[in-house]
Order: sequence, then C-alpha cells, then structure tokens
Amino acid sequence: MKKIFYPILLLALTACKGNQQTTDNEPSTVSVTPSASVAPNTSVTAVTEDTADTAGTVKQPEVDAITSATSKPNQVSFNGRIVLPPQRQATVALTMGGVVKNTSLLPGQYIAKNSLIATLENPEFITLQQTYLDSHAQTEYLLAEYERQKTLSAEQAASQKKFQQSKADYLSMKSRQDAAAAQLSLLGVTPETLLKNGIRPLLEVKAPISGYAASVAMNVGKYINPGEALCEIIDKSTPMLCLTTYEKDLADIQVGSPVQFRVNGMGTQTFNGTVVSIGQKVDETNRSLEVYSSIKETNAQFRPGMYVTAHILKNN
Repeated sequence: MKKIFYPILLLALTACKGNQQTTDNEPSTVSVTPSASVAPNTSVTAVTEDTADTAGTVKQPEVDAITSATSKPNQVSFNGRIVLPPQRQATVALTMGGVVKNTSLLPGQYIAKNSLIATLENPEFITLQQTYLDSHAQTEYLLAEYERQKTLSAEQAASQKKFQQSKADYLSMKSRQDAAAAQLSLLGVTPETLLKNGIRPLLEVKAPISGYAASVAMNVGKYINPGEALCEIIDKSTPMLCLTTYEKDLADIQVGSPVQFRVNGMGTQTFNGTVVSIGQKVDETNRSLEVYSSIKETNAQFRPGMYVTAHILKNN
C-alpha cells in the first residue's frame, strides 16, 4: 500500500502547481453568474480598460477617415494650405499680342508696382497710336467748324443742313478718338503722354502690383497671343489659411473663432489666426467645405500652397 500511495500524492501536487502557473499567465476574467436575486431579463455590463473613462483612463481622440484630422473635446483639427487673397495676386496679360523684345524678369524676383517687366513689338500698336493722333487732330478741326456753323445757324446766315452735317462729323470723329484712347488705356498708354511724347515703337508691360514673380512664361523672341499670361505676381504680405472642413463640424466653427496651426517643414512652431469666412456650399462628393482664416503672425518662410495642420478652438 505504501508503494502505491506516494506516486499518487506526487502526481496530485504536480497537477495543482501546473494549474496555478496557467492561472498566473492568462488574463483574469470575471464571469458573472446570475443568482436568484437577479431578475431574468436584467443585463450585466462588464467594465473594461477601453470604456473606463471614469476610472481615470484618457479617451483617445477620434480620427477622421478621410483627412486624418482629430477631434478633441474643446477643439477641432483640420488640414489645409496657405493661400493668398485674390487681390494679392495678379496675372499679367495684355489685350494686344506681340513679340517679346526685351525682358529681365526672373522667377522669384521682387517687382515694384509700375516697374517695367517686358517690352513687346507689334505694328498694330503703332497703327493704334496713329489712329488716335489723327482723330484727335480731326476732332479739333471739326469742333471749330461745328461751333462756327452753330453760330451762323443761330443768326440765320447758314442753312440748317450744313449745321447738322458739321455736328454729325464732329461727333463721329470724337467717338473714334475716344475709342482709340480707351484701347490705349487698356495697354497702359495715357493719351496725354502720347500727345506730348509722340508714337512709341514698343509696347511696355508694367507690373500691376508689388510682389514676387511666379510662373514666368515668356522669353525674348516669343510671340504672346492676346490674353495670354506673361507671368504671375504674388504679394505675400497678407497670406491666409484655406482649411478643409466637413458638415458635421459646422456647429463648432464660427466667424471669429481662434485658430492655431503649424506649417509643414517649419517644425513645432505654432502660429495663430482667426476664422474670417465659412464656405456656403458643400462638396457633393466628400461632403466638405472650405473655411478661411486670417494669419496674425507673418513669416518670410510662408509660401502659397504650403500644407498646414490647424486647430479651430471652440468659443467659450
């Protein structure tokens, strides 16, 4: 009997030790068995670490599946880019074409307003100036004749037909002069300067605003069609933010809401702004709309098109 008893006791001890090790390595689970005091239809909810916010666990921010933007209790995060207001960028184009005779413009070069960008040559430009000068001279003569016929007609010394003919000739020539003057003004030529200095052989192209040259699309000898862009000029003095938002976030965004943002490639430096405009049309494809924000701190490193990550803070 002793030979049988000891092996059985050793086997029982080994089994108990193995069960204890398995219990230590596995995560503990709590099974709730309904007792007689629990109603049959009563549900029991287990508390886990993911839902234990009241126990001190910090809830992770929600991440937008499209923009990767996050949402926090007191702020909304969006992606966007730096843009310029329409009045701070200009496309340089002319209503008359021509061959580029001379230009010294380089991309990225700073240009002051009314500074010379390029010169073009076109025989039609010379003809237009001649038309204005001729019509101006004829208008002066016809005006004098019209005044003379008007006086004679009042004194019954001339026929009414001659008076009416002189008036028609004067008004017709004056309209021709005004049309030529308007075309010259579109090309940047004032009629007074033309009368003083005479005909210009080359058409001068000047900068409409001060800023930096971008998208230079001209070179010496290239023919520029009417309306074709020679270059673009951008003024970076007042950049803005264009943020992509969604209709579900509109309740948290108002004009005047403060904005904090970071620019890609500029490290962790934070800048501030204010919402100035909210888009009124939602994109039918991704249900997004644009929100524009001003920027309080200007920086020489800002470039139109740079990506930003912004937080629109809720107004308290």
